[in-house]
Amino acid sequence: MRVLKIAGKILAVALLLAVLMGGPACYLQYRRCNLETLPMDDAARALVPGSFVNLPNGATHYELAGPAGARTVVLVHGFSVPYYIWDPTFDALVKAGFRVLRYDLFGRGWSDRPDVAYDPDFFDAQLTQLLAALGISGPVDVAGISMGGPIVTTFANRHPERVRSVVLFDPAYDAGFAPPLELRVPVLNEFVFCVKFMPNLPASQREDFVHPERYPEYFARYETQMRYKGFRHAMLSTVRDYLSRNNTGEYARLGRSGKPVLLFWGKADQDVPYALSDKVRKDVPQAEFHAIDDAAHVPFMEHPEVVHPILIEFLRRR
Repeated sequence: MRVLKIAGKILAVALLLAVLMGGPACYLQYRRCNLETLPMDDAARALVPGSFVNLPNGATHYELAGPAGARTVVLVHGFSVPYYIWDPTFDALVKAGFRVLRYDLFGRGWSDRPDVAYDPDFFDAQLTQLLAALGISGPVDVAGISMGGPIVTTFANRHPERVRSVVLFDPAYDAGFAPPLELRVPVLNEFVFCVKFMPNLPASQREDFVHPERYPEYFARYETQMRYKGFRHAMLSTVRDYLSRNNTGEYARLGRSGKPVLLFWGKADQDVPYALSDKVRKDVPQAEFHAIDDAAHVPFMEHPEVVHPILIEFLRRR
């Protein structure tokens, strides 16, 4: 084992030297791929819709609507698409009489991009502190899409008294993985992530839909956030410090809690394959499950006429 560790370190140094010896060519490649030229500050946010609140780790962009006395539903987005992914669901829930909160996770959208580890504790703290800052003290219903799934599941497990029910849309389910060596070596990881991963990120959003051609405005909005400093660090740290963690135990813990759970999954999902729904249902046996035809990773966008009535009815039953 020690020999393997030493060999790994030698390989890491060799890879780093290869990049450094590339000199000007590598630098120019990095400059071409690096879109982050703007600071995320008050000037950048001046004309942005929604509201902002300062939390210990920075400003969080959020929107809160609906009757003040109504039960609150909190919507948590996934890995990289900001809170606008919830547009149709947010509007449907507000129209149905709920008080609805959505926000940009740190590192995404118009929230700050602190230079920290984007791990489970970090995302849990953001949600906990946001609710406190907004004076939301009673039990809430939480809903998460993709990576937002384990975020709200962890929140429900850590703060059971704060959560009435959990709604999961194609939730990320992973036993953890070891990030590639090039993403664990300082300097080298920034270069590799910039030139290999980031350029493909906008186009990869199209895989979340069965019919991406129906949502041209959705894709046009995505790249804006990539121009503000800190986005790439947030993505890289999330891969290393969050997605590499085994989150399956959180689902099993939610299952043992007996807390009401509603689970949706697009049958054509390529991001979090539909086959994983069997594992989530095994871990969370009380989950009310709905498989959505002709939908991929975001079924509430592709078929709101199917998803939203089910969601609203579930919430009203609680």
